[in-house]
Amino acid sequence: MPERDVSVMWFRRDLRVRDHPALVAAAAHQGCVPLFVFDERLLTEGRFPSAMRTRFMLGCLSELDEALRERGGKLVVRSGRPEHVVPALCAEVGATDVYFTADASPWARARDQRVIDELDGVRAHAMPGACVVDDPSKIETKQGGPYTVFTPFARAWRQVPRRELLSAPQEIRTPQDVAAGELPSLREVGFDDVLPKETFAPGEEAARRQATRFLREGGLAAYADTRNAPKGGSSRLSPYLRWGCLSSLKLDVRVAEARGDGPDDYRDELAWRDFYAAVLMHFPFVTHHEFQEKYRSLEWSEPGEELEAWTEGQTGFPLVDAGMRQLAAEGWMHNRVRMVVGSFLTKDLHLDWREGERVFMERLIDGDMAANNGGWQWIASTGTDAKPYFQRLFNPITQQEKFDPEGEYVRRWCPELSGVPAKKLSKPWTMSDEEQGTAGCVIGEDYPGPIVDHQAERRRAVERYRAVSGG
Repeated sequence: MPERDVSVMWFRRDLRVRDHPALVAAAAHQGCVPLFVFDERLLTEGRFPSAMRTRFMLGCLSELDEALRERGGKLVVRSGRPEHVVPALCAEVGATDVYFTADASPWARARDQRVIDELDGVRAHAMPGACVVDDPSKIETKQGGPYTVFTPFARAWRQVPRRELLSAPQEIRTPQDVAAGELPSLREVGFDDVLPKETFAPGEEAARRQATRFLREGGLAAYADTRNAPKGGSSRLSPYLRWGCLSSLKLDVRVAEARGDGPDDYRDELAWRDFYAAVLMHFPFVTHHEFQEKYRSLEWSEPGEELEAWTEGQTGFPLVDAGMRQLAAEGWMHNRVRMVVGSFLTKDLHLDWREGERVFMERLIDGDMAANNGGWQWIASTGTDAKPYFQRLFNPITQQEKFDPEGEYVRRWCPELSGVPAKKLSKPWTMSDEEQGTAGCVIGEDYPGPIVDHQAERRRAVERYRAVSGG
């Protein structure tokens, strides 16, 4: 009797059917069982549980199930530890092969190895698809080592041959006798479901619509000029890239077909994602420690009221507060503002970058271990980039005046400042009593005064970094 030819396609953060190497390979078998495992160690018990991110993921999974059913398959849902669930399902369906998309984080790689170790006679295939290039960790310097500075990495990254783009499988033949299970609700997963309204529609179709909007309606062409404007200019594709609803390779190919500063700058953003994935694979210790050893002796202030004020958008610095309020409401924040709020936390409040990393991972629907850790270490000046710490001391006042000069972004997220005249909006505490009355915004009552003196804290930050760096 011939061997039953059945595969298991184990989805994780690759929730799409188009340009999906693992799915295409799995679907080539006579039978294919698409699987998603709810692992409470990752969802609710890990370092960075997130109700916002989990809700978005559930929406993406629902749409993925619909796409699979259109092709004759269905998403099989199980709960438990993958090293138990995946081998058990393989035994249940008689699978010969398991396919999954390789991940970069140390936790994910250890999890995958545990699953592989428990498979009994079943072949495991770690496939590309999470990054633009198949394996960014293989991009090496001429000396044969990993890149630790972005610019030369990006130059080399652009020269790496890309794999061929893949169409979605036309047919996925899932055995009918496999019980699908039901997608749980957010509350059933273990989260309170009282959350702000979703701003980003989940799933692959929403990702494709947003990509088309950005690529064809002027966003990409103008990106070099508008990307730093908090009121707009972003592609708003990061949640879809993080959850694999959109192929980063397909996006890179489409962007590379265009010409101009906008496409060039946007390709750099895609390269940053691959760079931080490579850094995480080569230097997994960065998940807990500073990349630059000399900064591991930095003394951080104790978190307290200042951390709470920063988290809730009540620092008295409008651009910082607008960003943190956007994060709480949307589960997303403009990248320029991420840098400003990160600098404020680490250089003005002198709080540990890991505190910011934690808050971001709790609230961001695009929260990604590699990119989030890399971004926080970049702004804290402890990471891979070669620029000195004093070039990463962002002034929240001048940043607002430069990138939100009319105050459209700040007024949207800090409506109590809506009546403040533009010339005072970056420093509302400088309004006279009469101006505060006219604006309908009394500092200390309607909006907080600044919780620190930026210039004084800048000097203190320079002293702290100089003391441990020797220069």
